[in-house]
Amino acid sequence: MIGRPSGPFRVGDRVQLTGPKGRLSTITLREDGELHTHHGVLRHTALIGQPDGSVVANSAGHEYLALRPLLRDFVMSMPRGAAIVYPKDAAQILAEADVFPGAVVVEAGVGSGALSLWLLRAAGPTGRLLSFERRPEFADVARANVETYLGDTPENWDVVVGDLVEALPATAAPASVDRVILDMLAPWECIEVVADALTPGGVVLCYVATATQLSRVAEFIRGTGLFTDPEASETMVRGWHVEGLAVRPDHRMIAHTGFLVWARRLAPGAVPPEVKRRASKSSYGDEDVELWTPGAVGDRQITDKNLRKRVREAQRAADGARLAAGSEAPGPVVE
Repeated sequence: MIGRPSGPFRVGDRVQLTGPKGRLSTITLREDGELHTHHGVLRHTALIGQPDGSVVANSAGHEYLALRPLLRDFVMSMPRGAAIVYPKDAAQILAEADVFPGAVVVEAGVGSGALSLWLLRAAGPTGRLLSFERRPEFADVARANVETYLGDTPENWDVVVGDLVEALPATAAPASVDRVILDMLAPWECIEVVADALTPGGVVLCYVATATQLSRVAEFIRGTGLFTDPEASETMVRGWHVEGLAVRPDHRMIAHTGFLVWARRLAPGAVPPEVKRRASKSSYGDEDVELWTPGAVGDRQITDKNLRKRVREAQRAADGARLAAGSEAPGPVVE
C-alpha cells in the first residue's frame, strides 16, 4: 500500500490551513493557485517547498498554520456522494469488528470512501478489501477520494458496482471472508449471503441510523441461528475545553450518528447455548414491519445534478494527488 507523503509541500498536495479565529481551509496546491478570503490572499507558492507544520502569512499579514490533513481531517472535508461514516464510528467499527492486518474484509456500500480508507489502513498491505456499491456515481467518488488521500489506488482494493446479494457469491468463495461491514438501509436483506461468505468465527457488523433499523437487523441476525447473539452500541464524543484553570466540557458535541450491531459466525451445524432473558416484546408483526420502510428509516436521495458535481470535485482532487505522487520536487505544472 502506498504510504502518505512527507517532506516539503509539493504541487498537488492536499494542505489543511488553520487561519484567523481557527477557521479551517483545505486546498490542493497549484503553481498558480491562490486562497482568497476576506482576510487577504495566500498564494500557493508561499507553501510549496515549505516543511509540514509551517506558518505562512498572506497578503494582509494574517498567519496560517499549514499541515497535511490527518485521515480524520481528510474524511470530514473530502467531496461526498453519500453521507460518510464519522471517525468516531470508524474507530469503533475497527475495534468491534476486530479488523486486523491481513484480514479479508467486505464492505457495502462504499458511499464516499471514508470507511474504505480506515479499513485499508487496518487490513494493511497483506489484507484485502472488497467494496460493493450499487450506484456507479458513488463508486467514482469513493475511488477518487481514496486515490486523493493515498496518491494512488491500492492494489489490494476492489470496488464492485452491483448488489451485494448477487455480486458477493461471484466475488468471494464460501467461508473465505474474515469481516463484513454493512453500511446500508436494509442490511437484513444481505445477512444470509454474508453468512455463506464468512469464515467460522468471522464478524458481521452493521452500521444503521435509526432504532427501527437496529431492531430489525438484530432480530434477523438472531433468527437465522447462524450467528452469536448480536450486540449493539452507539458512540458519543464530547470534547473538553482545557486552558489553564478553565477546564469544562465543550458546549457542542458529536452525539448520535448511528448504531453499531455485530455478531460472529457460528461453525456449520453449531447451536449456541440458550440465552435466558426476561419477558419482553421480542416478537413483531406485519404492522411493525410497515415502520421499516425506506422513508420511515430515513432514506434520503441526493439529486443527480448534485452528485455529478461531487464526482467532478473528487476527480479533481485525485488528479492533484496523482500530480503530487509523480513530482519529486516543487516545480511548474507541465500541461
